[in-house]
Amino acid sequence: MILPTHAIQIKPGAAGRLVVLLPYSAERLAKIKTIRGRRWHQGEKCWTVPHTDNMLEHVLALFSGERIEIDPSLRPAKAPRYREPPHEPQSLQTAPHIPALLDQVRQAIRTRHFSPRTEDAYVGWIRRFLTSHHTHHPTKLGEAEIGHFLSSLASDAHVSASTQNQALNALLFL
Repeated sequence: MILPTHAIQIKPGAAGRLVVLLPYSAERLAKIKTIRGRRWHQGEKCWTVPHTDNMLEHVLALFSGERIEIDPSLRPAKAPRYREPPHEPQSLQTAPHIPALLDQVRQAIRTRHFSPRTEDAYVGWIRRFLTSHHTHHPTKLGEAEIGHFLSSLASDAHVSASTQNQALNALLFL
């Protein structure tokens, strides 16, 4: 098999396995070695992993932020939400800097290897915060606006303290 020079490739393999072709780097090697049941095939110069229910999602999460090519036969009917940012609401489309800012936040979260669900939650909180202060540019928003937003979550939305903490941690990415 020819190793790709630019992207990680995931293909169906034999006997309930997935074939993972990846350009060599010490970081990628360390990541693939964290997968239980992985095998290196010297002759083919590829890795295989068990093809279980969540393995494809696990591999995608493990290598998030990198270019990954998935064989069309493995693609679900609906691609996982964390691979591409969802469409922004109409209110955010009117402010061109906000979708770009959310993309920067997603990239920062991915470089820290946070889980895809954490990424979705944090981007959701940041989107709500920016939507609630749509008249101001994000660079003009500060501690007072964040405090007001978190207080309104407690008083108006009646969220728990842990939900407020999650919103605060999300806003720290701004």
